[in-house]
Amino acid sequence: MTKLSGGQAAVEALRAEGTRHVFGLIGSATMELFDALYDASEINFIGVRDERTGTHMADGYARVSGDPGVILAGQNGPGATNLVTGLSQAKAAFSPVVSIAGALSSQHVYRDAFQEVDQQSVFTPVTKKTWTAPSTDRVPELFREAFRTAMTPRKGPVQLNLPRDVLSGQAEFDMPMQTPDQYRSFHLPGAHPDAIAQAATLLTGARQPVIVTGGGIKNTLGHDQAIALAQALNCPLVSAPGHGDGIPFAHPLNAGQMGPRGNPVASRLVKEADVILALGTRLGFNSTFYSYDNINRDAQIIQIELEPTAIGRFFPITLGIWADAPTAAQQLADAVTSIQRRAAADAWVSGFQTERQAYLAKRDADADMSHPTQPSGLFKTLRGVLPEDAAITMDAGTLCLQATDALNYHHPRSLFTPLDFGLVGFSFACGLGIKAARPERPVVSFMGDGGFGMTISELSTAVDYGLNTVTVVMNNQCWGAEKAYQRDFFGERYIGADITSPDFAQAAELYGAAGFRADRLSDVAGAVEAALACGKPAVVDVAVDPNALYSFRRDSFKHRGG
Repeated sequence: MTKLSGGQAAVEALRAEGTRHVFGLIGSATMELFDALYDASEINFIGVRDERTGTHMADGYARVSGDPGVILAGQNGPGATNLVTGLSQAKAAFSPVVSIAGALSSQHVYRDAFQEVDQQSVFTPVTKKTWTAPSTDRVPELFREAFRTAMTPRKGPVQLNLPRDVLSGQAEFDMPMQTPDQYRSFHLPGAHPDAIAQAATLLTGARQPVIVTGGGIKNTLGHDQAIALAQALNCPLVSAPGHGDGIPFAHPLNAGQMGPRGNPVASRLVKEADVILALGTRLGFNSTFYSYDNINRDAQIIQIELEPTAIGRFFPITLGIWADAPTAAQQLADAVTSIQRRAAADAWVSGFQTERQAYLAKRDADADMSHPTQPSGLFKTLRGVLPEDAAITMDAGTLCLQATDALNYHHPRSLFTPLDFGLVGFSFACGLGIKAARPERPVVSFMGDGGFGMTISELSTAVDYGLNTVTVVMNNQCWGAEKAYQRDFFGERYIGADITSPDFAQAAELYGAAGFRADRLSDVAGAVEAALACGKPAVVDVAVDPNALYSFRRDSFKHRGG
């Protein structure tokens, strides 16, 4: 037994979990914890400028590594409430973020004390679970519960509030503390053999089958199993939006991202398929808008999901299978191979592959390379200059939404987006977390000028900790999505849509980073290459035509006759 303070016990619990990085912002409510971190040389503390963006860093770290991302808000009250947006984003992405915050001393609760807020209530809706530690001796127990909950499928963020008196208190603890292999399972369930047999019969009997892969394939690096199944069936693979990196870009059965924000080839396949295998995907909002406009009403749907409440939630299914998606995909591939027969799907696959190649060729041929810089020309240029092993992060907003399916993702875990949360101000910070987890990979973050303006202060974090990412600011001097809606549906009655910003290249230099400008499309390739090679955090400020706007959610304004 060893006597420790609550702060020391918290750091020992992080050690036991194998934590390598903690993102956070120091605060007086957690001084005992920070003091204990001082002695934990194997844990790298990365001090951020805002708790929200620090949470995005932990989110990016978790998504690319598959390990928990840890964020520490040192101050209760305002320091803690700044976490809410980042945790909401992580929840939408099923990202295992462990968020820790200082909390008011227990004896001051319900007394309108300084910086008092009911953190337990604040965080409950935006996390998988929230706890407030009741006593010092229970700190390691609650850390284990937090990490276990975050990492249990479906993964997601958790919040642990640590009152000041709990951190400063003393207790006796068994040492060393339990490690993850001593208290949580690492094995996921496969599908029942009868379900596999039924699914194999449906798939091999299909004339126009399609496999839709989602986070259940991407986040588990299950692409090999999904590809094995597609090859056994001779069946196209389609990605749910935001998961276009789940299957390597160049694979001949890969059709790319589907849905209202996907490409026309992949979208057509899902609209015409007679059997759809939803493999680790909810068929949720970004994929379908919950509408049969984006999926064949007459198709038989087989849905394989590890989260049982997702099965058949948005569309009626023919067969639901509760299982780990890669495990079930491999079971199906084995079953299909043993059956030794396929549907007459060769024409279906051959036709899609021809159409896919024609689409990619047309995408290049039709790119507008004129001045001022147009999105299609910018994306064509970027396709030629981005490294194949780059990790690419996106914001929400009209330009990033256009970029999502306009760039090529050659390796799984290469695309990181806000997904269904649609958050502006996510991309740059997410990229810093990815760089902390994978320092050997180039990381390129795409943002609009509005979103980058929200988060530019984290350039200090990037410089201080050597997180050398490249941020491409697509600068169109407006909130592009909203301005497009005002143009298309509200008679060009613009209010609040136009914005001004400093020269982001000069601003980057003031922070100690490298800055580059690309006022013309011909400047882009050289600027991005120089940014990638400069050995510092870098910002490339790209001037984009302010009139190159696109209304993605036209369905939301049908009532206006647009």
